[in-house]
Amino acid sequence: MNDADARPLRELLARNLAAAGHGEQWTRAVAQVPRHLFVPTFYEQDGTGRWSEVTTATPGYRENVYANRALTTQIKDNEPTSSSSEPGLMLSMLDALGAQAGQRVLEIGTGTGYNAALLSHVLGDANVTTVDVDPELTGDAARRLADAGYRPSVHTGDGARGVPSHAPFDRIIATCGMQSVPAAWVQQAADGAVMVVPVGWGLARITIDGGNATGRFLPQSAYFMARRTSRVRPRFDELEKEQPTVSDISAQETLTRLEFPLALALPGYRTCTWAGDDGGTASVGIWTPDGSAATAGRDGSVRQTGPRRLWDVVEQLSRQFETEPQREDFGLTITPERQWAWWKTDETGWDLPAVHFAE
Repeated sequence: MNDADARPLRELLARNLAAAGHGEQWTRAVAQVPRHLFVPTFYEQDGTGRWSEVTTATPGYRENVYANRALTTQIKDNEPTSSSSEPGLMLSMLDALGAQAGQRVLEIGTGTGYNAALLSHVLGDANVTTVDVDPELTGDAARRLADAGYRPSVHTGDGARGVPSHAPFDRIIATCGMQSVPAAWVQQAADGAVMVVPVGWGLARITIDGGNATGRFLPQSAYFMARRTSRVRPRFDELEKEQPTVSDISAQETLTRLEFPLALALPGYRTCTWAGDDGGTASVGIWTPDGSAATAGRDGSVRQTGPRRLWDVVEQLSRQFETEPQREDFGLTITPERQWAWWKTDETGWDLPAVHFAE
């Protein structure tokens, strides 16, 4: 795909993003930075779960790569492991970040390198540092950035450690889902710095103040691939030994309605469903990294195992939030000793886990 073909498409994308209210400096960058250089291929999934590769030779490639949509860019073991985020969401985060000329920015999650290119276009290469745990991604991103005329500092490593050699940073932005904010990011942030971080199912905008940090969640939802850590298999096989109890809440509706506060109360939780003979959902499962698991059936039967009674937490949140809560009513506070998310006031909330580094 040549630049002459791409320019009208990216200029149209930029105009649409500007009409949606995004900042001028970032929409100008979208009009200039060639997204197709960073996403030469991507993957789409059909109704059977099969992934197929889309290349520049595939009909519709140009329109999709310059559409306001997320594109899956890496598949491993039939699971998506990296993507190019929806441009509108990227610009919402960059708008919230509020980076200005001369400020130093750390990006966690290099991915394709496209977001680092936008940052470099506005702030200059010397002010942008980006890190990703996957050497395949950072290698490809560095080459593509150079091809597009950008040379930010690209590092390979666990993003939770930050990049201390380039600190302090005036702005920190993460493009991978986190259960909490790593202490290293706070330590590497300049006083008054701003961080925009996906925590759970939301985006937190946090300001650093003397080694502490506080902020609120942005109104929009955000779904990012989680920071790569070892996965814990659910212990559903142990549930048959547990005596069932009865719940009077609708399992599937409740998990859908409460996905945001659940991600704060039960960091790292995951869910699944089992279909009944009629094709509807017969039961749902929920589990967390500490080995806790629960299932809830359409008939109201509940079984739980592990160190936490997960369905008890679901029921408590269901009573607390009878309708889907507004994300902007939630906040985040970080001190050297503790990190917690809260609702409306910092007296009502949930402790978040410390980030453990991969060795």
